[in-house]
Amino acid sequence: MLKVLYIFIDGVGLRPAAPDNPVHAGNCPALCKLIAEHSVSIDACLEVEGLPQSATGQTAMFTGTNAARQMGRHCEGFPGPTLRRIIHKTNLFIELTRKGRRCCFADAYMIDKISDLEHRRFKSVTTVMALTQPETILMRDDLLENQAVSHDITRTYLVDKGHDLPLIKPHQAAEHLIQVARANDFTLFEFFLTDLAGHSRNYQAACETLIMLDQFIEIVQALCKATNMLLIITSDHGNIEDMGTKSHTRNPVPLVAAGPGAEIITTNASNLTQITPRILRVF
Repeated sequence: MLKVLYIFIDGVGLRPAAPDNPVHAGNCPALCKLIAEHSVSIDACLEVEGLPQSATGQTAMFTGTNAARQMGRHCEGFPGPTLRRIIHKTNLFIELTRKGRRCCFADAYMIDKISDLEHRRFKSVTTVMALTQPETILMRDDLLENQAVSHDITRTYLVDKGHDLPLIKPHQAAEHLIQVARANDFTLFEFFLTDLAGHSRNYQAACETLIMLDQFIEIVQALCKATNMLLIITSDHGNIEDMGTKSHTRNPVPLVAAGPGAEIITTNASNLTQITPRILRVF
């Protein structure tokens, strides 16, 4: 049975080589090779004026709805009531579950019970989506048992926040993610440090973030190939590819698909709203 792993990398657009563009083969050779050989360029602006933002972009990615057009603008940060209603009505986890597929959000929440997450005031699009299907959520104990992945891959962020966890290398996190993906039909992993690095305008920090991410992706890709798993990678908007600005960009983003069914994902794809319908079609 087909297994799909979807890696969502926040804030990575496509831009020609430039002194202030750290997205190049020197920093991320595995990602750049995937983009060169297994991707198409898709629009993140969704025919709405202004700079694309996370709340509407991610809602479009995970529901197939042009959320920016419905809102009449791009909405940043966390989804408000209107966007939450769109996500609650339909999203990738809901539709795959209806098809009888087992789904998982591989990013571990450092919580002991689901209600701890439900009570949070601010929730990302992925968190709102996961809460519509609570069985997709992984928690502290899962991470301790290497059955989940930290959003920063190596767990450095969590340790710095005071959590008692062993640090791991990117290749170990990749192995843990593949273990999770092999136990499910569809697995989502979100990495948002690229967006934070882009906003920082710290070129060295951006390079370090991309290097670490690429070490992770290199092993993930190899293991996906070895296990005949479909790997999908995309982003919600541009940012880190232009360190000359603190804001997002209107650059297109890559839609990578490598493995069985890849052509269903990429052929004639043109914008964020097409990702969820194509994943459903794969299944």
